Parts: sequence; C-alpha cells; structure tokens
Amino acid sequence: MNALPIRLAALGVCAVLLISAYSRPSSASVITAAAKAFLASLTAEQRAKATFEFKDEERFDWHFIPRPRKGLPLLEMTPTQKHLAHALLSAGLSQSGYIKAATIMSLEDVLRILESDDGQRRNPEGYFFSVFGVPSDQGVWGYRVEGHHLSQNFTLAGGKVVGAPSFFGANPAMVKQGPRAGLRALAREEDLARHLMLSLDEKQRQIALVDKVAYKDILTAASRKASLEGQPSGLLSTRLNEKQLGMLLHLLEEYAGNLPEEMAQARLERVRKAQKNLHFAWAGVLEKGGPHYYRVQGPDFLIEYDNTQNEANHIHAVWRDLTGDFGLDLLAEHYRANPHR
Repeated sequence: MNALPIRLAALGVCAVLLISAYSRPSSASVITAAAKAFLASLTAEQRAKATFEFKDEERFDWHFIPRPRKGLPLLEMTPTQKHLAHALLSAGLSQSGYIKAATIMSLEDVLRILESDDGQRRNPEGYFFSVFGVPSDQGVWGYRVEGHHLSQNFTLAGGKVVGAPSFFGANPAMVKQGPRAGLRALAREEDLARHLMLSLDEKQRQIALVDKVAYKDILTAASRKASLEGQPSGLLSTRLNEKQLGMLLHLLEEYAGNLPEEMAQARLERVRKAQKNLHFAWAGVLEKGGPHYYRVQGPDFLIEYDNTQNEANHIHAVWRDLTGDFGLDLLAEHYRANPHR
C-alpha cells in the first residue's frame, strides 16, 4: 500500500483540526462570555440595578441625551468592575467602534470644563450598563450601554446577535481649544459624506439636496420604531457613476465597521443586496463648518446624521434597522425555529 496518500490525508485532517482549534469565536460567544464575567463581578445590590427581565419595556427606552437612567453606571463600579464593563462594551463593537465610543465618553470631561460643570451632569463615568435576560450562548437576551451621545443596543438569540439601534454622537464634533484641540471623534462620518456630495454634478445634486436648511436633529430621534414619512428619498444609487457609488459604499462601510467583523459583514450583505435601491439625501450647506444633515436609506435600514447644534459642531449619527431594531427580526426568526409556549 502506498503510504503517501495516507500521510497526505492525515496531514489534511491535522490541518482541519488545527484550523478548528484556532478558529475565531463567534461574536455571540464573545459577548456572552464578557457579560457573564461582568455580572459575576457585581454585588447583589449592583446586580439588582444592572439586570432586567428580557421582556421588560425598559429594553426599548433608549435615548442619547443627558437624562436619568436605569442600569448600573460606571461611577458606581470598582476599578475591576469598570474594566469588565468596558470589556462588555468592546465585545459588541469593532476596534474602531470601541475607540469611537471611548472617545465620545471622554468628551464629557471636555464639556465639563467648557461649561464649568461640577461633574454631576458632565461625567465620563455617567454611562449605564443594563443586561436584559440571562446571558447564554443559545438563549434569548440582550444588553445596552448608554449615556450622553452613546446608545449601543444588542439582542442575542440562538447564537446570533443584532446591534441596533446604534447611536454615536459627538459634542464638540471638533475640540477647538485646550490640550485636545483638533480631536474629531466622528471625523469620517462627516468627511466621507461631504466628499460624496461634492462629487455630484448639478443635476444629481438637485435631487440629493432635499432641503436647503439642515434639520435641527435626526428625524427619527429616539423613536422605538424608525420610520420616515413624507420625506423625499433623495438620489437613487443607480444614478451614481462608478466612482460615486464607491464613495457611497465607503460611507456605508464606515457605519457597518463599528461592529465586529461577523456583524459588520451581515450589515454589508444587506447593503450589497440593496445596492440598486439605496437613496442618499442631504440637507443644509456643503461648506465645512456649516449646518448639515444627511441620510442613507435602504429597504431595511436607515443611517441618519445631523450636525447643526452648537454652531454646527455637534454630531448625532445613528444606524437603525427599519424592522429589526432591538432584534425584532432576529427574535421572530428564532421563535419560528424554536416554538415557545
């Protein structure tokens, strides 16, 4: 018997085993492990603040403004607990997404100085962690990390995870004074969209520009279900040339890329399927430093961005799943596959 084929087969099996042993864990398993570690570090009193039933209506009560919140804030955690809380936040985001989130949180200290605040309203540790249900690899549960200008909402079911609504904001959009002058937490969200708008010819721009005055805020605000009614769609992606379409896709990649690779690819697959049915709309001025708004809408998702407040130095940006925010599509799929009484 020729030993070579046997050896080659054995090497093939070993390669498969090695790849399996060192394959990247799923986003859901990484998030679940981080949530379990975080909860295990809490006292009974802290856990009572941080945890809710999955069916609790609190799961849908999201916002991005300074306001009283439920959950457990960083300022009530020990240093060890804060590390584990940040690990949970980063588990649901990509490296760049986590950097944005951490930078946004740090801007509270910039506002504290600018507004001569005593730290009660402007505090980098005024961000709240809430877990809904019991974390498990295949079960149904979720979590939220939220505070001023940050609301990241995650829902898990059957080993899959959805991260929406996903809100990032920045005030100031660009720090203009002090040792952090020049810092822009959401620079690419602004620059990529303006670059696309400036590339349009006059006819394209007339369609894309839905209002000469930028809206005061994102239109969907903190609605439980995202929808735009009576709003002009803007410019259809089929009216873009190849280079302009690449710019639009690059902008969409920036928003999708706030999530871990597996979750980002799921978003980008939806973008790919909708490539001929994407609309880009702009409101306000084109000049940098002026008030402006834009949105990108597909059949099942919406991106909104607004920079008008504080002399156009204050950004709100959000990714919404039009039917799947808070994992509603994911949960429907899970319950169809796993009937519950």
